[in-house]
Amino acid sequence: MAASETADAVRTTTNRWHVAIAGVVMQMLLGTVYAWSVFKKPLMESHGWSASDVGITFTLVVLVIGTSAAVGGRFVDRTGARRVAALAAVLFGLGTIMAGLADAIGSRWVLWIGYGVIAGIGNGLGYITPIAVLVRWFPDKRGLITGLAVMGFGIGAALMGQIAPLLIPAFGVAKTFYLFGVIFLVALLLAARKLDNPPEGWLPEGYIPSGRNGEPEDEPCDLNGALRMYQFYVLWAVLFINVSAGLALISNLSPMAQSQAGMTPVAAGTVILISSIFNGFGRVFWATLSDRIGRKAVFLILLGSQVPVFLLLPGLSSPVVFALAACYVLFCFGGGFGTMPAFTADTFGTRCMGDIYGKILLAWGAAGVAGPVLMEMVHARSENFASALYMVAGLLAAGFACALVYRRPEPTDS
Repeated sequence: MAASETADAVRTTTNRWHVAIAGVVMQMLLGTVYAWSVFKKPLMESHGWSASDVGITFTLVVLVIGTSAAVGGRFVDRTGARRVAALAAVLFGLGTIMAGLADAIGSRWVLWIGYGVIAGIGNGLGYITPIAVLVRWFPDKRGLITGLAVMGFGIGAALMGQIAPLLIPAFGVAKTFYLFGVIFLVALLLAARKLDNPPEGWLPEGYIPSGRNGEPEDEPCDLNGALRMYQFYVLWAVLFINVSAGLALISNLSPMAQSQAGMTPVAAGTVILISSIFNGFGRVFWATLSDRIGRKAVFLILLGSQVPVFLLLPGLSSPVVFALAACYVLFCFGGGFGTMPAFTADTFGTRCMGDIYGKILLAWGAAGVAGPVLMEMVHARSENFASALYMVAGLLAAGFACALVYRRPEPTDS
């Protein structure tokens, strides 16, 4: 190894937690997108827009996040994480500023294009980058580190949900978006400076890969190879099902809490806040647990344990019991996001992690449409959510069966 490479190895050994901190910060800022509902009513009241006019912004941004993460993962692998993270910072900051402009001029199209598309692209590029980088820095703690990273995405929504309602009455919607847009741009650019991959072949001090005959535990695989393996489609399906279940509830949590459990709007908002915290905490808890009991075992628990919860949900009228059920669903929702990056790295290796995991994240974009649309369609026909919740329970049972068939690929002999 050359002297410069040795210096790089020493530097990276001491600094990998700096990379982790940058990744968590980036995810927290990007996770503010899940607090979109705090802007919904002010925008409707200011411009006379309908709920669907404003709501389509959230549908767009979730769809675009999933698709841009799928595309962006390849660029993380090929052009470097720092460049992709910097582009993500510019796009997410600019898109948020454009949301302020949309309020200032009263344009729904500027809102949809600015926040729904441009900010969504930046968010997706930014989401995949820390995950692809951190699994390479922490082969010894994959579940923990990816759980910590995506925990930020869940906690970011809770923080924005508390801060934005204080700023909007004081400054207005437009200036609040402007302020956050500048903060996102600057802070994300600073975080992007830390997101570099470790040197080729680098391993943490004292870490010994657990593969056969002392070989690396990863069996490197590119996207084309992954697409020829049934394990790719199993992982895609279980993520899609887990996210669809969570978003089905998230998209209607406040109205369900009010109509079914008799909560006030303020109390329903408290349930949203607490369940968001469970969403964030679940990303670390389940991912860390997966380091001990295995990724497959965790997904079997996540999917199987939610089936009775969704079957019971339509009959829960007690505010406390309803809130507990919602928190558990969000706890499992976050757990799927926290565990899946490590599951992917275990299955396909980390060499093409950005490209492969990016394509698996298409399940997120698809679920962002499937879960909420299922709830709305059923509610429009029956004026309640019971049938949709029973359908989600059946979907989760199918996901459990799907996870059962997963087997980790056997390493190939050279």
